[in-house]
Amino acid sequence: MKTTTYKLFVYGSLRSGFRNPAYEYLTRYFHLMGEGLVQGKFYDKGDYPVAIPSKDDSFITGELYEANNPEEFCWAIDQLDDYEGLNVEEGETPLYKRDLAQVFQDGIATNAWIYWYNGSVSNMKEIDTGDVLKYLQQKNKP
Repeated sequence: MKTTTYKLFVYGSLRSGFRNPAYEYLTRYFHLMGEGLVQGKFYDKGDYPVAIPSKDDSFITGELYEANNPEEFCWAIDQLDDYEGLNVEEGETPLYKRDLAQVFQDGIATNAWIYWYNGSVSNMKEIDTGDVLKYLQQKNKP
């Protein structure tokens, strides 16, 4: 994969607030550039929220990362593809797909890779908040 985009936008389990073991891996190969917004919508899949792209005024909050070493980017992103379930057996459909998206930080747009949900959301409840961390905190309140 040849690329000139060495940035990654994460909105779910790879965000720093989740303390997921994969986050340690992410921070080994990428550095945090800050919070950002991407046009998209969240849906409650039950076990976890999922996101799909949107063309309306719906935005999701996440974190923008940039590769520490562009020469290692392809290897590092392949490992994240595996974590996100993109590498499936023949005949299976990946749960997510990686695509380029515009990320907005302080009104300035940049391109970054993002993992979008690759299934139907027709039977899922749309999540009003554009922030998975805030949604899960509200959902899990006693």
